[in-house]
Formats: sequence, C-alpha cells, structure tokens
Amino acid sequence: MKEISELLTLRDFLRWAVSRFNEAGLYYGHGTDNAWDEAAALILHTLHLPHDIFRDVLDARLTHSECDALYNLIERRVRDRVPLPYLTHEAWFAGLSFYVDERVLVPRSPLAELIENQCQPWLGEREVHHILDLCTGSGCIAIAAAQYFPEAEVDASDISTDALAVAKINLNRHSVADRVHLIKSSLFENIPPKKYDLIISNPPYVNEAEMAELPAEYHHEPALGLAAGVAGLDIVLQILRHASKHLAADGLLIVEVGNSEEALAEALPDVPFTWLEFARGGGGVFLLTAEELAIYTDNVSLG
Repeated sequence: MKEISELLTLRDFLRWAVSRFNEAGLYYGHGTDNAWDEAAALILHTLHLPHDIFRDVLDARLTHSECDALYNLIERRVRDRVPLPYLTHEAWFAGLSFYVDERVLVPRSPLAELIENQCQPWLGEREVHHILDLCTGSGCIAIAAAQYFPEAEVDASDISTDALAVAKINLNRHSVADRVHLIKSSLFENIPPKKYDLIISNPPYVNEAEMAELPAEYHHEPALGLAAGVAGLDIVLQILRHASKHLAADGLLIVEVGNSEEALAEALPDVPFTWLEFARGGGGVFLLTAEELAIYTDNVSLG
C-alpha cells in the first residue's frame, strides 16, 4: 500500500481523510455535518486523543499499527458508507458518551437539549418521580433522563431484544442500572400499571417514500427503528391512543416525529400540539399535557 506509506503524521491522515471523504461525497448526519469534523472525530478517537489536542501534536509521527488502524477505518467509511459511530462504537447524547453498534440507531435527537434543561420551562414546578422512555434503543434518552433527574426512576422499553442488549451495556457504563429498568415491550404492552410524570419517546417516524431515498449511511441502521408506514405515523398514532392511561394527571407527553410533523398536524388538526424549538437546531418534537391528551383520547374513543 504505497499510499499509506506516504502518510506519516496525524496531520497527514487528517488532510488525506478529508480529501477522501469529499471525493466520495459522503453523507454526514450521525454526529457531524462536514468532512473535516468527521475526519477529526474518527482520527482522534482511534488514537485515544482528546478533542482539544495541542496543534503541535498534529505533526507527531504515528506508529505502523496506528497508521494501519486509521487507514482501514477511513477506507471502511468511504467504501462501505458505515456511519462514524459504528466505526468508533461511540456516540454522544446530552453530554454523555454511549456505546453503539448496528443493533441500534445512532443517537442524534434534539431531545438531548430538552433533557439537559430538565424539560423546562414546560415542567414548571412539577415534581418528576417516574419517567417512561418508549423505544429506548441504545438507552440514551433513559440514561440521560436519569442523570438530569436524579430523584426519578426511569422505565425504558423497546421491542428489540438486540437494542435492549446495547442499552444494558450503557446502563452499566453509566452506573444507573439501579434506577433505569429495561422492559421488552411493544409500546405500552408490557409497561407496569403506574402513572408517569413524564413519557418521552423518539419512535420510528420515517415514511415509506423517505425510507426509499435515505442515504446509504442510514441503511446500516436497523429499519425497525426508522420505518413507520406509508405516512410515517404508524407508531406515533398508537402512542397517542394509549399514552393517557399511563400518564399522571399533571404529566407531560413528549414525542419526536421528525419530518412527519406536517403529516401528523394534518391528520389530527384538532389536537393542540405544542411544537418545541431548540437552540441547537432540530425540530419535529411535540408536547402534550395530560389534560390535552385526555381530550384527544376521549374523542378517539367516541369516534
């Protein structure tokens, strides 16, 4: 491999990786949004270096084994379009590091910002003792909720046994297994008969047309965590129909529906969704109070 023999320093690999990524026309959406940040994240993680590395270290010579490791990962990113977090087995959410592999979606939800702010101003003076995270995947939402609501117990459910295995890894990583309880469940099917102060969910919401057009990187993720029928509403409509009986009288339901926001609003024009805004970008997240949700649920029952 003559090409790799000409790459000697961290700076060499950074420049070469950026060129390779740009040449290949990669898609970024799993933690970074450009070739430079993607290359830097891959290289620094692989070399076990901090992100605030001193610039003079960029010219340090790499060992043969380090060069081989970097070359192979960069080539996999380009050739196979594997998302960066699946190569490094690390993703960040709400300031916390999570283990990820292809059994779960890569965490990237704007819900992180909401959790970091302890769901304010929406929670107000409400006390939060019980939280339910539906479709937990890697467990990032449930674990972040446990960190930012230290007095709360968190139930985290998913239909996927594989996803729950990854979530267990992350529970142990963050030492919250005593307060975050994993449940294998199809939405509310096996959820305990208790009332939750906060139900939060990032369920599948990608519609049929969007699934067909997703960049190659997204096809490494489990379709079970993405696809939600023709309009992208199959899962969220089930959540809306059944959440009321699990929500405390002054509780909140918060759900991310991404690009299906418009379809949901059109399908349910009488539901008073509050669509949240985020300082760090992102959208497609609605909030309903228990009272608002109960009115909708009653109308559904009467219909």
